[in-house]
Amino acid sequence: MAEENIRSGTITEIADQARDPERVSIFLDGQFAFGVAREVAAREGLFVGRSLSQAEVAALLRADEAARAINAALHFLGYRPRSEREVRDRLRRRGFSDEAVEAAVARLQEWRYLDDAEFARFWVENRAEHQPRGRRRLRAELRAKGVDPDLVDQAIDEAGGDELPAALALARKRVASLRGLDPLVQRRRLVGFLQRRGYDWDIVRAVLVDVLGDDEDAAEPE
Repeated sequence: MAEENIRSGTITEIADQARDPERVSIFLDGQFAFGVAREVAAREGLFVGRSLSQAEVAALLRADEAARAINAALHFLGYRPRSEREVRDRLRRRGFSDEAVEAAVARLQEWRYLDDAEFARFWVENRAEHQPRGRRRLRAELRAKGVDPDLVDQAIDEAGGDELPAALALARKRVASLRGLDPLVQRRRLVGFLQRRGYDWDIVRAVLVDVLGDDEDAAEPE
């Protein structure tokens, strides 16, 4: 609501909203003025007979927008953990102001719903279990989600482990679809497949030796 459209007045009615039981309508001087979340109305001590200045109404509307942003973010987070950037971007796309976005992010951090270090650990562990990726690909994915590079490296280092077994498992599944192709074509496609998944050349070369019996000293392709 634009500042010039905000008016002051005395609360004459606080009514439940039929379409959303979590919100109430506020009437000033007998006329509907605005709606707010029920918890905002309770927290701010709204009651029939209280007079509200323009500044107080504006503050109530900002608090209500922040509450709506928090609820939208919690819904977004309900599907899976998210990075801070993902939440900010989602809320901005939903049309929330920068002030409401930052208020929501701060509250979610306080509640530990948003923690980029934890998110990075979740991402690395989830990938290892369901969709193995090399360290290079993991770094690119997490940095694309706005996670600080130091947190990314920390999560990958903590996960540790040998990349080779996962790369071998992926290659053995992939090579079944390459049977019958020229050996050089098989090699090129398997190399591309593994590199797209973020495996460095030393891992790729070891896989080629194991799966294709490739020359261990073969040079990395251009």
